[in-house]
Amino acid sequence: MVFATDDRHEALSCSLALSAVGISHQYTETPKSLILSVDAKDAAKADMQLKAYLNENKNWPSRPVATTDDFIPLFQPPTLLLIGSLMLLYTVTGPWSGSSLWFTYGSGDAKAIIENHQYFRLLTALTLHADAVHLLGNCLFGGFLFHFFCKLTGNGLGLFSMLLTATIANYINVALHGSNHLFVGFSTAVFAIIGMLAMISRSHRITKRYLQILPFMAGAALLAMIGSSGERTDLGAHFFGLCCGLAFGWLLCRPAVLRLRHSIPLQTILFTISITSIFIAWSSAWK
Repeated sequence: MVFATDDRHEALSCSLALSAVGISHQYTETPKSLILSVDAKDAAKADMQLKAYLNENKNWPSRPVATTDDFIPLFQPPTLLLIGSLMLLYTVTGPWSGSSLWFTYGSGDAKAIIENHQYFRLLTALTLHADAVHLLGNCLFGGFLFHFFCKLTGNGLGLFSMLLTATIANYINVALHGSNHLFVGFSTAVFAIIGMLAMISRSHRITKRYLQILPFMAGAALLAMIGSSGERTDLGAHFFGLCCGLAFGWLLCRPAVLRLRHSIPLQTILFTISITSIFIAWSSAWK
């Protein structure tokens, strides 16, 4: 006997390896194992060949690379909650108006952010819209993108990533524009999602082709709809939202982060933090 195993596939593979180098052998099955036997004169050569073969193929077949397709969120994305909240708030605030206290206290006022450190405006500005066209574009395309983004990341991680990247993008935009700048709109967050989805689709071999082109199609459609609607919309914020989304999307593609998606406690904590941060921001605005 030169080799014994209880794995039929391994036994057959070793038998083929011996046959490939011209070593005559016998293949025997017993109730407990599968045995390969050779003549005494070939024992040393057969043992050497099998050790070399098993060592070379020790980690074959290789473990499949983690993809975004192996994750299924526990709950459906809160898309209707997001769209409904934006629309409900718009029915209260109405379009942009200099006399509206909502826009006075919650809009993205660069001077108030830079000089008075009212950083809550970076977040509250995301929930305000200059007009109905702006709102419709963000709800239609933004909701569509947000839904599939959360399908890939989970609700907590998805919502947290979106708000964080959009807030950072707004701050970068404010810092570069200076104090004479006003902005509102959820589109910064939408373009952040576009960036993250684009990076995820490139890095993880998503098999569904519509997910690969989805970010680019939605981005082009969103620009066409709201890019020229003008008042209080900000192409700079869109650009930085996209850039921050690409950067954060790279982070979301890391294997350690991909494993975190499966943690229900973490998803719950991040979702709670995201919702709470919006309420805290508006509470700070009304003080």
